[in-house]
Amino acid sequence: MSITKAKILRTIESMEDDDAILVLDWLNNNFVIKNKKIGWDDIEEIEPDKFDLEMMVDIKINLDCKEFISEEELLARRIAKNKI
Repeated sequence: MSITKAKILRTIESMEDDDAILVLDWLNNNFVIKNKKIGWDDIEEIEPDKFDLEMMVDIKINLDCKEFISEEELLARRIAKNKI
């Protein structure tokens, strides 16, 4: 680790948590981190639209939406469907 990075880390370690959060946000917004892995926190959360709301209602009302099958049954159905 370089001297500069070590000084930055020491400075951040001496900060209050609220200030460190601000620094982290600033760093994330102003610098591109190579090989950054995308995680759940990177996914933007949006409000459901009309279609999404209709699907959620259908899930509660339509009993077919709650049907679960095994992997074997799924494969058998796919094979049977392709034979037709």
